[in-house]
Parts: sequence; C-alpha cells; structure tokens
Amino acid sequence: MPTPLSRRDALRLVAITAAGGALMTQQAFAEEASAQSTTGLMPAADVCVLTPEVTEGPYYFDPTLQRADITEGTETGVATTVRLQVVDGSCKPIEGARVDIWHCNAEGLYSGYANQTGGVDTTGRTFLRGTQFAGANGIVEFQTIYPGWYAGRTTHIHFKVFLDDKTVLTGQLFFPDALSQFIYQNVPPYTAHGHDRDVLNANDNIASQATRASFAYVKELEERYLVAMIVGVDPSAESATGFGGAPGGGAGGEPPSGPPPDGAPADGAMSAPSTETSVSLVPGIKGIR
Repeated sequence: MPTPLSRRDALRLVAITAAGGALMTQQAFAEEASAQSTTGLMPAADVCVLTPEVTEGPYYFDPTLQRADITEGTETGVATTVRLQVVDGSCKPIEGARVDIWHCNAEGLYSGYANQTGGVDTTGRTFLRGTQFAGANGIVEFQTIYPGWYAGRTTHIHFKVFLDDKTVLTGQLFFPDALSQFIYQNVPPYTAHGHDRDVLNANDNIASQATRASFAYVKELEERYLVAMIVGVDPSAESATGFGGAPGGGAGGEPPSGPPPDGAPADGAMSAPSTETSVSLVPGIKGIR
C-alpha cells in the first residue's frame, strides 16, 4: 500500500517513467506548445503514435455543453488546465475535431449519476464535463481541477475525440503517481477520503492497455497545473461507440470497487530515478512541506 510522502520524497519521485507520466518545469516545457501556436507540436512521449482506445467506463453522457471551464464554479481542488492536441498518424493537426472530457471530482464522484460510492446521487448535475472543438493547431483546452480517485482505479481523465459519427476515439489520460499521491495526502478536499487508494498506475489494467502514449506531461504554472497530451487518431478508423452514452441522470452502477485487478501494488510501483527538481508540487497552495 502507498506510504505517506513528504514534500522531499514527492519531488524526488516525480520523473519520467513508462508508467508515471512526467512533471516538467517551465523551462523544460517547449514554449511552442502554447494554445496560440498553429505550427508546433506539444511535447509528448510518443509523438505520431495512434492513441490506444480503451473503455469509456460507466459514466459517459453528452450534456451538450460546449465550454472551456467545466468546474461550474462549484468544484474545489487544485486548479488544472487540460490541453489536448488531436493529430493524425503523420503528426498533422486535425482542425475541427470535437473533444469531450469528463472526470470525477476531488471526492471521487461523477456528475449525472445515482448509486455512486456511499449512495451519493448527482443526477441532473453536469460538473466536470464539457466539449470543445479543435482549432487549426488541433488543440482544445479545458479549465478544471486535478481529478480525485475512487476504489479500483488510478488517477485518470476520460476523453472522446469525434471526427464524424463513425470515427471516434475513446481514451483515458493518466498522471504522475507521486504527484497524485502527494496531493491526495496533503491537500483538502482530496484528503477527505481518509484512507489510501488501492490502485496505482503500475497495477491499473486500463492504464496498461492505454500504454505510455496516454500518460500526460504536466507543467507547473504559478497558480495551476498545465496537463498536456497529444492524441493520435486514425481518420479512417471506425468506432462502435459512436455518439452514444446515457442521457444525463441515466442509470450508472457503482464505480469499480474491490481488490486491485492484479493484487497489491508491485514493489517499487512508485519508484523513479532520484532526480531532484525545483518545482512547487501544488501551485497556488501555500504552506505545504
């Protein structure tokens, strides 16, 4: 099981790994990755690799909300910008691609569904869901919070990319484990769980299926994180998922629960090269050591 992390421990553990994503300083993150750029590609572990399709999970629906800020002013947590760049296999940005994202809040709850952990009902609510259409650079950007967690899964954000009603990529985006662990142990309201999560990147079956191509880069800004990933889509592919998804408030089961899919985290699941960085782990949150 995860052990408590000090600030020094977390800084040492945050590094590029095949199953850990990356936390980058402002200097290390290429400036041409800005949302205004129409030429450069954002940094990514696997540029021009088609992003593997994985399950959409039980909590997708289309609330028909084209918006950049998906917090609705009600969801508290560490401020985060999610930036996705949609490209084809030759690295050409795909203008006009529709991108939907959705994720749980700091307490591990999704909007729009009843019968969630603890019997919570969020029927009729739409927090932490939204749609954007890519510009000429293939980039969409959402303002949100760092996602929380729930039993049976590692930290993730869901996304769908639509090119038309047949070409749809359903994927998930993953985060550096050490960063997630530090936030969950030190920053309210994430600390409200009162116990350790049971699954990390290393023993999450969906993260394994998604491969390294689905682990985000994270840039520290003054008051938030920038989470960025290139999403490679095959324009000739067809997906069985289409524009489906239950309507708001539709039936959705409990979030996955029970023991981790592959048992307890493997020894060294949170290990990484001992590379010190000079970043603050939680932008805008003061007094954390």
